[in-house]
Amino acid sequence: DATRLSANGRPSRLALWWLAIRPRTLSLSAMPVLAGSALAWKEGAPFIGASVLIALLCALAIQAGTNLYNDANDFVRGNDGPTRVGPMRVTAAGLATPAQVRRAAASAFALAFVGGIYLVWAGGWPILAIGLASLAAGWAYSGGPRPLSYTAFGEVLVLGFFGVAAAAGSHYLQSGVWAYTAVLLGVALGLQAAAVLLVNNVRDLEADRLAGRRTLAGALGLAGARALYAGLMLAPFGLIALLAWRLGAAIVLIASVPALLWCAALALGFARLPPGVQMNRQLARTAQAQVLLGALLSAALLV
Repeated sequence: DATRLSANGRPSRLALWWLAIRPRTLSLSAMPVLAGSALAWKEGAPFIGASVLIALLCALAIQAGTNLYNDANDFVRGNDGPTRVGPMRVTAAGLATPAQVRRAAASAFALAFVGGIYLVWAGGWPILAIGLASLAAGWAYSGGPRPLSYTAFGEVLVLGFFGVAAAAGSHYLQSGVWAYTAVLLGVALGLQAAAVLLVNNVRDLEADRLAGRRTLAGALGLAGARALYAGLMLAPFGLIALLAWRLGAAIVLIASVPALLWCAALALGFARLPPGVQMNRQLARTAQAQVLLGALLSAALLV
């Protein structure tokens, strides 16, 4: 809670913006970058440290910018009202104005753009296409007359950009080639990133209904969303088995077993969990499960 971070009951400036970028889920964009790079090294690509570091910073900046823009725009559209049960949002809490939060979002996107200049120099026009599409997606998630966050396509966007694009693009930066294996890896991690958003939207089913927001969770209903969550959390392990076979590296599959057990437990728990504030813990644990899977896969690939 940000109110604990200062003597006068308000967060410091640094704590305010740290809260606003939602640090607990920033790992969702980081893990595909690290795992995609590790896969490239596994396949014989040279280590290019600057490309890994800058790609990681750009991914984090785009996610932070997306979160900030969402914070401001959801408040302006009336979606972060008194019925909200999720973590504090700085605009709705009156800690910053929508204009201030939007400027912070623009700064984060600008930082990603600057870092992207080096990545384009290193990787060429394919990286330019991925970078511009990622920036556009970050804006479109909450911006424009029909934000993607108000539709059933939010999870698809997460899968595409927090999974496939991040992993395959990072692999390409290291290796200079597009690889089927990198796509498999990106889909595996992207599915679990999409599960985080699904939990968020199941938690907010009632608030979204009142705000006229029709997310995938709202379209499927509670039973359908629970079934989809189980699929998003467990389907990656079939892809990992295929990846391990394709690489001839059984250690990749073996290393993922702890994550599989945790994901199965999360899926079982989610099937009995009603919408509401208790979903906040489920959301955090889902993000942590994706971190565990990405870390285990990265380590196994490096071994």
